[in-house]
Amino acid sequence: MIKWAGWIITLCGTAHTLGALTVEKAGRHAGTWFSGGLWSEDFADMSTAGSAYWLSLASFGVPLILVGLMVLWLDRRGITPPAFIAWTLGAWTVVDAVVLPFTPWPLFALACALLLIGIRRARRGNPASKAGLRRA
Repeated sequence: MIKWAGWIITLCGTAHTLGALTVEKAGRHAGTWFSGGLWSEDFADMSTAGSAYWLSLASFGVPLILVGLMVLWLDRRGITPPAFIAWTLGAWTVVDAVVLPFTPWPLFALACALLLIGIRRARRGNPASKAGLRRA
């Protein structure tokens, strides 16, 4: 279950980032991004290039990829991920579901549930995993 959660989190972050860069065509603004075109950008009056940057590279996609890969890395080494990862992503998912109900928040909810169940099962089977130690 932990492995599935890690893959779902990684997939969602990757899909968001790559989708923003390609499908939403945010990548066409890369020249502006890397030439300093956003240095004087104002959030209240954001340019198209600035909006594209926040939708793609500066979005939650990249951190989600890292969180998902960390969960997978820990699982491959027999280390139970800390529950705060699932609880934090779960709280974020609830906010996302309320603010933007037509997003893929159910996938995140599934990933959080799988992660919490997997963590609980791992801890029940190995008391040392409560301290973040290796699973047997």
